Amino acid sequence: MKKISVLTALMLILASSVFADKVSFNAKTIENKTVTEAIFEDAELTMINIWGTFCGPCINEMPDLAKLNRDYSEKGFQVVGIVIDSVNRKGLPVPKTVDAAKKIAKQTGADYIHIVPDIKLQSSLLAGVTAVPATVFVNKDGEIVGSVYTGSRSYEEWKKIVDKLMAK
Repeated sequence: MKKISVLTALMLILASSVFADKVSFNAKTIENKTVTEAIFEDAELTMINIWGTFCGPCINEMPDLAKLNRDYSEKGFQVVGIVIDSVNRKGLPVPKTVDAAKKIAKQTGADYIHIVPDIKLQSSLLAGVTAVPATVFVNKDGEIVGSVYTGSRSYEEWKKIVDKLMAK
């Protein structure tokens, strides 16, 4: 039997999680509340908007995402944000950035859940993110549906995408 190095084994484990079809995590919100993938069970479709506190287009679209969250909540839809720059390279929260995220969420009216990513999110869903905002959609089982959307969009543009995904 062939031996593999620890590094090779780790890379195989990471690769399998990066390409996983399900999003799973055990993280905190910017309000320091524990949150897991169980939040997806609350809606038929969840928009996961990955944003950064340094990103003007991310912040500019947040009021539209909040409106979308309110307008579609009774239709089985929700928006969840992930603040990509709220942790350092070791996966530890950066308090100054988390505070900035809280202020931005309040100023923009983005009253939906914003997650400080854990290592599972960093090594899976966020591993391939090269630009923000980036948005994916998941069903109630946490399975990714549709495409990955990069760049910000208006309320009307997001509405068309959500309507199309919810019709499936």
